[in-house]
Amino acid sequence: MPNATFDAPDLTTFCRLDELGLRAVGQQVRTEYVVLECRVNDPDDWCHGCGSPGVPRDTVKRRLAHEPFGWRPTTLLVRVRRYRCTGCGRTWRQDTSKAAEPRAKISRQGLRWALEGIVINHLTVNRIAAGLGVSWHTANSAVLAEGKRVLIDDPARFDGVRVIGVDEHVWRHTRRGDKYVTVIIDLTPIRDGTGSARLLDMVEGRSKQVFKQWLGDRPQQWRDGIEVVAMDGFTGFKTAAAEELPDAAPVMDPFHVVRLAGDALDRCRQRVQQQIHGHRGRAGEPLYKSRRTLHTGAGLLTEKQTARLTDLFTDDRHVEVEATWGIYQRMISAYREPDRKAGKKIMQAVIHALSRSVPAVLTELITLGRTLKRRATDILAFFDRPGTSNGPTEAINGRLEHLRGSALGFRNLTNYIARSLLEAGGFRPGLHSRFR
Repeated sequence: MPNATFDAPDLTTFCRLDELGLRAVGQQVRTEYVVLECRVNDPDDWCHGCGSPGVPRDTVKRRLAHEPFGWRPTTLLVRVRRYRCTGCGRTWRQDTSKAAEPRAKISRQGLRWALEGIVINHLTVNRIAAGLGVSWHTANSAVLAEGKRVLIDDPARFDGVRVIGVDEHVWRHTRRGDKYVTVIIDLTPIRDGTGSARLLDMVEGRSKQVFKQWLGDRPQQWRDGIEVVAMDGFTGFKTAAAEELPDAAPVMDPFHVVRLAGDALDRCRQRVQQQIHGHRGRAGEPLYKSRRTLHTGAGLLTEKQTARLTDLFTDDRHVEVEATWGIYQRMISAYREPDRKAGKKIMQAVIHALSRSVPAVLTELITLGRTLKRRATDILAFFDRPGTSNGPTEAINGRLEHLRGSALGFRNLTNYIARSLLEAGGFRPGLHSRFR
């Protein structure tokens, strides 16, 4: 930078204290921490009651955790002057509301750093607390409150939603209390090709009433704008959507449709395994060795996998598995067909075939056929409405699993919902502009 100009070093500007209405007058640098001594810029020496001038009385100290520099906790030691009114005798202190909320222990810049660390850099609350030099509970309460105020409670967060996905999520793996929640995802950016899916909300429980109540709490204008609801095979979600969103098209997404077929294939393989060998699969047995290969799309099979399946289906005892595998592959090919009209015809043919003349011995296909026939309209609706898969919903579920692991689990559902919204609520692109 040959033409760059430099100003004189200024600790106040470097630490962005001027944005807080403060100026640095001293520093204490240690290996473990940094303390900056500050003064309030505004003297505020006139009485707000009678308007008379005030005289300095004494000085009090206010300590605020600030954003760390060099990953060392930085504390602002603010010396606040107190005044006594010469007229009415009232006492007051200099206004530090630009630096922090009343009684807050973290500066506004510190809160911004912490919120960006949670939302953008996916830091844990423990790491945030260590960076600020405060306790875990202080950091957690302050960050969640700031995130709720700035991001989660933003009324514009629900604007523009046209396609939603709904699914269940296991938020804790203990026997105490309800371990399921219902997650609602905004799939509009996926449908429009403008971005990624985002978490809209999370509600305790997994039932028709839970989803129906959540929809009922939304404004009528918002509900009227919903065009598509992507869901799994749970009829409770479908019934709730039909009652609260009568004009929205329900779509059973490919992820769960294919999983239904995959579950039928697994049950068939396990049943045949028991009939032939009288026990569960063991290493070295053909059916057990092929359990993962059977779930691989035909177009993705390697030569070794193809040979393994060829040897498996050569045995006449495995003919039922082969028939079920064939249906599974036809359903996958329907979704992978580039021409959606052709894919829809393939899926229609599969549903028609399974609803008629299936041999009684193929009990898994009979059960699958009943489910597909009952939800045929929802399954085929996907081919007319691209971008309505619940796959992004499963991806967000994976992000929430990672969040729970990095936090070593959650005991408070309210905190978990808030952290989940900050993690997957789609706030990253607009976070900086919201603070300005």
